[in-house]
Amino acid sequence: MERFTVLTGVVAPLDRANVDTDQIIPKQFLKSIKRTGFGPNLFDAWRYLDEGRPDRPDAGRPLNPDFVLNQPRYKGASILLARENFGCGSSREHAPWALAEYGFRAFIAPSYADIFFSNCCKNGLLPVTLTDAEVDRLFHEAAAFPGFRLTIDLEKQTVATPDGGEVGRFDMDPFRKYALLNGLDDIGLTLRHADKIRAFEERRRSEQPWLFG
Repeated sequence: MERFTVLTGVVAPLDRANVDTDQIIPKQFLKSIKRTGFGPNLFDAWRYLDEGRPDRPDAGRPLNPDFVLNQPRYKGASILLARENFGCGSSREHAPWALAEYGFRAFIAPSYADIFFSNCCKNGLLPVTLTDAEVDRLFHEAAAFPGFRLTIDLEKQTVATPDGGEVGRFDMDPFRKYALLNGLDDIGLTLRHADKIRAFEERRRSEQPWLFG
């Protein structure tokens, strides 16, 4: 997966609490097990004025002009600002897949559902937890300044404005931080020990040949 080190990007404010994974990517789009193809249907029920269906193309569907991601000022946003308990509901990994394909690399919220938080980290996305007061401030600034941008530095565990003004600091489990900084998902972490795995299999084949026919 792609490494996460420092990200500077436009912030899109999604001012809703308890956003669940079915709202992030509705259940009718979960038939595919590929990691691609979900971006056009991110927040489908909110982005469009008609009902989304997997057997119908998204091109030409009427957009909801009131939804934040359809507003020109937030075009190209890579940081999503959210309220508490973001990513609650079912444990579908399709939710971070859809968010990533849309273009988001990081999230800022007061809290997340545990499984969603874990799924984000395993897919190269950084969920940042700040205090309610810090998040409130960011919502005000995102509304007040078109093109509002932030810089998230994973190594330093800081969120700042591009001119260096610190907004807040966040905690991150050292193991997850290591994996994100080095672009290692579960498979990548395992393959770091490929030589030892091969040596074990060769030794097992020699010592227990009956297991291999």
